[in-house]
Amino acid sequence: MSESKLDLKSLITDYVKHWRWFLFSVVITIGLAYLHLRYTVPQYDATAKIQIIEDKGASSELSVLQDLDIFSGGKAKVEDEVEILKARSNFIEIVRKLKLNVRYFVEGNVMDSELYGQESFPFIINFMAEDSIVNKSQHEFYIDLNSATSFLYTSQEDQIPKSYTFGSNIKTKIGNIILVPNVDQLDDFLNQRLKIVINPIPKVALNYRSRTRISSADKLMSNIINISLTDGVQRRAIEVINHLVEINNSNAVADKKAIADKTFRFINDRINEIYSSLSSVDETAETFKASRGIADLGSQSSVNFQQSAASEHELQNANIQLSIANSMKELINGQDDYDVIPEVGLADQGISGAAQRYNGLVAQRNRLLESSNVKNPVIVKLDQQLESLKRGMQSSLNNVSNNLNLQVNSLNKQLSQINSRIYAAPGNERALRDISRRQQTTESLYLYLLQKREESQITFASAAPKSKVVDYAYGSNLPVSPKPKIIYIAALLLGVITPFSIIYLNQLIDSKIHNKIDLEKIVGDIPVLAEIPKIGRKEEKLVKGEDRSVLAESLRILRTNVDYIFQSKKKNNGGKVIFVTSSVPGEGKTFLSSNLSLIFANTGKKVLLIGADIRNPKIYTFFPNDKNAGATSISKRSAKVGLTEYLSNSNFQFMDIANKLNVDSGTIDVVYSGKIPPNPAELLMNNRVQELFSTVSELYDYVIVDTAPLMVVTDTLLISKHADQILYVTKAGVTEKKVLDFPAKLYEEGKLKGLSFVVNNVKASNLGYGGKYGYGYGKTVKKWWNFS
Repeated sequence: MSESKLDLKSLITDYVKHWRWFLFSVVITIGLAYLHLRYTVPQYDATAKIQIIEDKGASSELSVLQDLDIFSGGKAKVEDEVEILKARSNFIEIVRKLKLNVRYFVEGNVMDSELYGQESFPFIINFMAEDSIVNKSQHEFYIDLNSATSFLYTSQEDQIPKSYTFGSNIKTKIGNIILVPNVDQLDDFLNQRLKIVINPIPKVALNYRSRTRISSADKLMSNIINISLTDGVQRRAIEVINHLVEINNSNAVADKKAIADKTFRFINDRINEIYSSLSSVDETAETFKASRGIADLGSQSSVNFQQSAASEHELQNANIQLSIANSMKELINGQDDYDVIPEVGLADQGISGAAQRYNGLVAQRNRLLESSNVKNPVIVKLDQQLESLKRGMQSSLNNVSNNLNLQVNSLNKQLSQINSRIYAAPGNERALRDISRRQQTTESLYLYLLQKREESQITFASAAPKSKVVDYAYGSNLPVSPKPKIIYIAALLLGVITPFSIIYLNQLIDSKIHNKIDLEKIVGDIPVLAEIPKIGRKEEKLVKGEDRSVLAESLRILRTNVDYIFQSKKKNNGGKVIFVTSSVPGEGKTFLSSNLSLIFANTGKKVLLIGADIRNPKIYTFFPNDKNAGATSISKRSAKVGLTEYLSNSNFQFMDIANKLNVDSGTIDVVYSGKIPPNPAELLMNNRVQELFSTVSELYDYVIVDTAPLMVVTDTLLISKHADQILYVTKAGVTEKKVLDFPAKLYEEGKLKGLSFVVNNVKASNLGYGGKYGYGYGKTVKKWWNFS
């Protein structure tokens, strides 16, 4: 449990130490969010509600099928109405009425401000070209208002403008235009530049159609439709929605007018035909009476006359219904396409209701065809409904005609029986009765058609829109986007997530060690004695006796840990030989061995530093072997010879190569590497190596040996048996983790004895186990925020 807590703490620390990057990222994202809110055009929302009014005129045997949702139910009606509202022709008409294809902008330093409404424009544009050309054109130009009577015109922003006066013709690529000033607003825009953008009406209509949201309030039961639009100008959004509702209702009334006009023309044609027939019958009666000198034939038997009158009345009604039914049947059968049919009332209310439903669907289909084609799924569905209604009316009319024919035949038979008794009367009376019957039948049909003609006009005059406005378009005057709270929260999250992600990805792909904690996780049981902090280029590379820097304290910790290891090994006799090596050059082994020598020397111990990296000697960079550097040689020739000369020439003794150096308040002896030999590996296999280490172990308390990199050459392995302790130097941010498998494997195989690790060049933020706080204890450090 404690281990997991330690890992969590380490994980949090890895991110907290980069708090400056988090702060910088948050400041940047919040700043960008502010700029976004400052220069983004606010968007406003407008909403309206309408209710679809159901047509209750259709009620008959077909209404049973409507209740079963065979001929489209309320849900389908609302869905169809939504599609009609979305018709492209509606939005084209809106753009034309509101002139939305012409937009006025006042140019600003960063963003442009849009004007809307002719009363707010400083001038009005009159196009001389035909509407068909202007409505399909795309153009923009710039107007600089420099006075109340003139202005500058240019079609490109960086073009030299030309001066014009108001009312003069301006030639453009879409034809001549004339600017008419709006004196009430002109003064407010003087010395400002306006940008005029003209877009094709179909393109603008498509844009508004795609942004207008039309949906049912409840997709299952409700007849309420919600219409909303988001736009940079709230007034424009409100006007677009209100005009859409108005145009939709106007189209519905126009559809009903078309049905009424069709019915009116049909009845007028029938009235003209019947009027001619009625006049002919009247003339026949007049001629018959005049030729026979008949004024009044008197009354027949009351029984015969009453029966005859009743039968004739029924026969008249039956003939009227039969005539109307046959006319409607011929009209429907003669239709090649779907067209409105006259709503002439029959005694059968089912046929009248079906005719009303049929005309409604035809009007709806014609409206959709203005912006679509016959393959549209909605129109295909309407065609299916119309075909079904048409077949139903044809079937009903056939049944009614058959029934009426049977009724007429029955009444004729009954009337014939009555007339057989009347025919016994004088021939004049019988002939007059025939004429009178034809006259009454024709007159009844004539009066009936006159009544229906008036009813059709009354129906048109009282025609109501198919939708009722529940709420006219309105807005809250508060922008719906951008939303400052959401933008700032998103910016804050982005500001935190961005550096977090970068750090996380960097950790995923990072294959290097960075501090003592990283190294301990890899080497396991092999001790990590210390971590050496990174020093700047201008800082001292060698520690001094009274040095209290973080570097000096870390080296003292290393010295203490090394002594503890020797104590645990109970090595108290003879000098302690410490090898310092690394994986590759440049990891700081010479730096560490030089400073470790000084740290041990500061305790009053006799310390010898040997440069055993004879292939690439670096000891002289820290302790130059010349007199000016303060090196005092024990032998006169020791300053010119080193380890290679000692190993290759048996005439040299240790005292010949040892150099006594006074550094600060301490003294150390240094054996330089000497000249670079041609055969370094063979030279280190010389028996004199054993002799050297035996000698120096007796003379010194500590012998620090700067050896060659372990992975590059075999030199260090050749002499590793002479070491009491091996310090393997790794460099933070440079040494690969997989490289450490090599020394660990050698340690397991027993080829490296007394192996321990040191991490060099650790950043202050990565110092583990409180090193950042503990190193340099007691030393006054100026805080980064303290400028005094």
